Amino acid sequence: MAITQHKIGSGFGAHSTADDVLAGIELSGKNVLITGGYSGLGLEATSALARAGAYVIVPARRPAAAMEALRDVPRTEVRALDLTDPDSIQRFGDRFLETGRTLDIVINNAGVMAYPQRLVGSGWEAHLAINHLGHFALVNRLRPALAPTGARVVSVASSGHFLSDIRWDDPHFSRDYDPWRAYGQSKTANALFAVHLDALGAAGGVRAFAVHPGSILTPLQRHIPRAEQIAQGWITQEGRQADGFKTPAQGAATAVWAATSPLLDEYGGAYCQDCDIAEPATTDDMLIGGVKPWAIDPGSASRLWALSSELTGLDCFA
Repeated sequence: MAITQHKIGSGFGAHSTADDVLAGIELSGKNVLITGGYSGLGLEATSALARAGAYVIVPARRPAAAMEALRDVPRTEVRALDLTDPDSIQRFGDRFLETGRTLDIVINNAGVMAYPQRLVGSGWEAHLAINHLGHFALVNRLRPALAPTGARVVSVASSGHFLSDIRWDDPHFSRDYDPWRAYGQSKTANALFAVHLDALGAAGGVRAFAVHPGSILTPLQRHIPRAEQIAQGWITQEGRQADGFKTPAQGAATAVWAATSPLLDEYGGAYCQDCDIAEPATTDDMLIGGVKPWAIDPGSASRLWALSSELTGLDCFA
């Protein structure tokens, strides 16, 4: 199934905030799950969705830190989860399903960038594990809870997908490790996950999207030395954020828009940017963005799903 990758005229743009895109949308009675929803863009998304009436479940590797960050945010709940640990994911899923609650929205937001070389879980490369495989396993475990009347799953990808297609012959970088290529591969995986999840889930009311939040300075950059951030043009010599970067509230907007906008009802699987569907990338400039063909290819999406299922032992959408 071809993915529609052209703007649809949402009325929002790069400067829109999460509150802007939620204006007039009523989420009372809706349950939302946001991984990493207590820091950076995740915290902005959690706060905006809670203000719109949603009840937000926040899985966290550091539950105490999450509870402190969300202390003043109403209608939130923290539960322990480590996306690098398959047993932790299973425990989280089992305990959530025992509550009998449904989920209307899942936002796969937690992630790492330019991480030092590390294998986690069952020998998985850390970027692929945390950014993709952990979320793949989590969504599969939570399949019975996804609202039958219509649920959305949003994966926070990045223009970082420009840096690498899936390394099919060596996805865990047993050789030639490069933190940026590893990050790029995981962001391509986020986008492909949305493509195939939507293909499998649409008939049952589950629609999926991937989003590029834009350029924002958040704790995601904590592993990147200051000198490299200056060299990349992200911050000035004085430590100020460079022009053209979004605020966290603006950065959270596209994920929130993809999770809630009625305009997207017929566009499942799309890759979104600046609160609209992204156009195909016409340059290699990640600041301009858009989406590369390898990140929305249905054949690659199916192949990645099969690989992810093999690695995690899960396929609950078959």
